[in-house]
Amino acid sequence: MPVTRRARAISSKVLDEMRFLKSWVERPLTTGAVRPSSAGLSRLMASLVELERPGPVIELGPGTGVVTKALLERGVAPERLFSVEFNPEFCKLLERRYPDVRFIQGDAYDLKGTLSGVIDQPPAAVVSSLPLLTRPPQQRVDLLGQALDLLEPGAPFIQFSYGVSPPISAKSGDFVIERTSWVVLNLPPARVWAYRRPFRPVHDAA
Repeated sequence: MPVTRRARAISSKVLDEMRFLKSWVERPLTTGAVRPSSAGLSRLMASLVELERPGPVIELGPGTGVVTKALLERGVAPERLFSVEFNPEFCKLLERRYPDVRFIQGDAYDLKGTLSGVIDQPPAAVVSSLPLLTRPPQQRVDLLGQALDLLEPGAPFIQFSYGVSPPISAKSGDFVIERTSWVVLNLPPARVWAYRRPFRPVHDAA
């Protein structure tokens, strides 16, 4: 009996969840979740990318590629997408699935060092699936600071989390935070946060 497209999709999803669970067992602080983000959460994250804004789109922690897929379906050109993944096994999987996307095996928490010589203009957005809540607060602040230093004012750092409060407090720096409603069909339910440095009038910059 021929294998249907739906059966292949279900099989691929189950395999991805097994890969994620294995990675979580081996590296719980790096993976941070026992399963990939849902399609709904991934689409919500991708929807916050402003396609008209010039520059590359940086993805952090793509895992098995659910947010990568959503970004491509959103309209981000594959050659415009640069994804930083720490897990070498995930990198190999991602390169097979999305051969036109640039995958960089490296440490997203050293974002400036990892992207040094890779991009030559400010990103349009940084889209993060990193498990920030597993990291100390100062490390989260440092990551956000690196991302916002790369981004132009107004360009978003996009991050999901399972927490009620933002993963990085507004008291931690000079930025504004936007939040979405809950994605209740994600397990566990999650919401998306967008951090931006606001435009400052010229007379305030002195």
